Parts: sequence; structure tokens; C-alpha cells
Amino acid sequence: MTRPGKVVIVGGSSAGLATAEALRRQGYEGKLTLLDAERHLPYDRPPLSKQVLTGAWEPSRTQLRSQEHLAALEAEFIRAEPAVLCDVEERAVTTATGRVVRGDALVIATGLRPRIVPGQEGLAGVHVLRTLDDALALRRDLVAGRRLVVVGEGVLGAEIAASARAMGVEVTLAGFGSALLGSQVGGRVGGFLARLHTERGTDLRLGAAVEALAADSGGRVCGVRLASGEVLPADTVVVAIGAQPATEWLEGSGLALGDGVECDAYCRAAPGVHAVGDVASWHHEGLDRRLRLENRTNATEQAQAVAANLLGAERPYTPTPYFWTDQYDAKLQVHGLPTPDAETHIAEGDPAQGRFVAVYRENGEVTGVLGWNMPKQARLLRQEHLVTPQRGQPATTVPSAP
Repeated sequence: MTRPGKVVIVGGSSAGLATAEALRRQGYEGKLTLLDAERHLPYDRPPLSKQVLTGAWEPSRTQLRSQEHLAALEAEFIRAEPAVLCDVEERAVTTATGRVVRGDALVIATGLRPRIVPGQEGLAGVHVLRTLDDALALRRDLVAGRRLVVVGEGVLGAEIAASARAMGVEVTLAGFGSALLGSQVGGRVGGFLARLHTERGTDLRLGAAVEALAADSGGRVCGVRLASGEVLPADTVVVAIGAQPATEWLEGSGLALGDGVECDAYCRAAPGVHAVGDVASWHHEGLDRRLRLENRTNATEQAQAVAANLLGAERPYTPTPYFWTDQYDAKLQVHGLPTPDAETHIAEGDPAQGRFVAVYRENGEVTGVLGWNMPKQARLLRQEHLVTPQRGQPATTVPSAP
């Protein structure tokens, strides 16, 4: 395979930057261009809902690399120019300003865009949290206000609720699911999380469908109306009901767009076109299923695989899925793909003491391992039960899911 003379990476956050870095580490000496919609230099997103939101970190601390490091990459950085069109055959990307950037290979790393609720746009005091600017805007409102309603019971919503409580804000969290992080960690561990949040003063309204946002005469949010008719009063509202892959600019390009940019086992969407990070949906040969992962760890690991394959490695990407979350004094690390229907067994520790490891099983097979303030023990059980099969081996540890 001939190495590309120029690689264009669309998306300059963690996945895009990690791809550029991996290319240089692996000996690529060609031209590199990173095109990004954001005005900021590459920064880390996990601290946004925690350290940045609470004010423990200055925004500059989230920057992933120094100016000197970025300069050493010898790459062209084009910032504040979102991509709007893609010509796959020409491997050309058109930006909102009309600029056309061409390469011998394209890497799509455009990430996610938050979902919103009807009536949210244009309403003051309503926020999503995806970017650094989002986090700073939300912090300003939390400092000025007293009552926050978080819509969404997933990881992001729970982290924002914990951070706001640490700031002394009154917090109500409303979510359609019956448990906090229920789809990620199941009802049993979700129940432990609910107890943690309740003990710290969050008012949980789980299993509650949000019907609409209420506004005052000045166009500022003043509450969240539930399907039951109850209105939760609010000075500020955060909508954290998930996100969608940012693929609208690829419509009509000829690429397969399902739940993200659909790729083969090598993260290849078309000849000379790869995808990486939150936007990439690829065939995981070890699990024999299509997968898309939204977390920082995957962004880094997948970038290394994409870089190697751009340079001719032709190795399938077969990671063991992993994510983590910090809420109050609890650090959860989740390996594998636990589901709400899995049987949950406490293998070590004691939930009452705030330290334990849970093992998830379905049909007799281990599908996930979760550590709650027990990272070493969780890693050991992961290595014992969740070593992802490589190419040509049967997927016996984690069954396929619909």
C-alpha cells in the first residue's frame, strides 16, 4: 500500500489530534492538516462536567498539548471552520467559508452534537454540555442562579448534578429511565448511584417523562413540565439526553451513515477514508457486531489503529470497551458491555462501604466488569473474563447485542 502524501483530519479534538500524533510516532513524514469547527486549541472534554464546571480548573488546564508540542507535529491547523461538504472520490472537504481542503486520505473525527428537546432553542437559561464554551456558559448561570434541573439520567446528567451540588446549587434530576445510568450499569448499581446522589441532596425524579420547558414573560426558562403535569421550578436547565454523531455534513457524500459513519473492521468507510472516535461505527471482529463508543479512551486507542491502517498495517480494531465516570467521591470504571438485563454479582468489596467490584453475566457468559473505587481489582477481573477475542477466534466472552 502506498503511503498517502497528505492526510486531512476533519475534527481537531482528542480523536483527531491523537490520530495526527500516532501518524508522526509511526514514522509518517507527509503533510498533515487538521480542520476543526472550534476556535480553541485541542482540549480534553471529561473535565468539562466536573473540574471546569465547578471552577476547580481554569479552562486553560484542559488544553491537551502545549503550543510547542503542536508545532512539533508540523501540521496545518485550520480552526473555526466547520466542514459542510465532502467529496469522497476527490477526498476533498469544503468548509463553511468556501475553503476546499484536499488530501490523499481523509480521517473523519467530527464527534457528536447534543440532542435537544422541543422548545429549547432560543430559550435563555437552557444549556447543553459538549464544548468548553458550553461549560463556561453553564457555570456562569449556576453561579448566578439557585435551582438547577437536569434532564437526563445518563453519565453526563449525573456528573453535572454532582458538580452542581458541590457548588451548593439546588438540583433536581429528571429522567425517563428507572435508574441512574441504567442503560450503562443496570438497575442494581444504578440504585447505589441513586442513593449516593440522594444522600448528597439531589432530588431524583426517575421514570419521569419530560413534556416541555416552561418560560417566563422575558423568554427565560423557569421550569420543566413533566408528563404528570408537575412543573419543576428552575433558574437553569441542562438537557443531557444523549448525543448524535455529527454526520450531517456528510449527507449525499456516498458514505454509509447509520449510527455514525459506518466502517469496516479496519475503521475504513471508503477507499482512502477512515473514521475515528465518537462518530465512528465499525465492525468489531472480536464481538462480531457493529459498535460505536463515546469515550475518551476509545478516541485515543482507535486513533492509533487508524493511523497504523493508513500506513498499511491492515489490522482490525478489536478493543475491550471501557468507560469511567467520577461522581462525588465515587469513581466507576466499566469494562465490557454490561446491559440492564444482565445478572449483577458483587464479586469483591461491599457497596455499603463504597468499594466493590460487580460482574455482569448473561446466558452464563461474563459481559462486563464494574469497579466502584476498586480500579486494580476491576482490571484484574477484566483480564480474567474480558480479553476480547482477536481475528479468527470465536467471540465467547461478550455476546452480540441487537
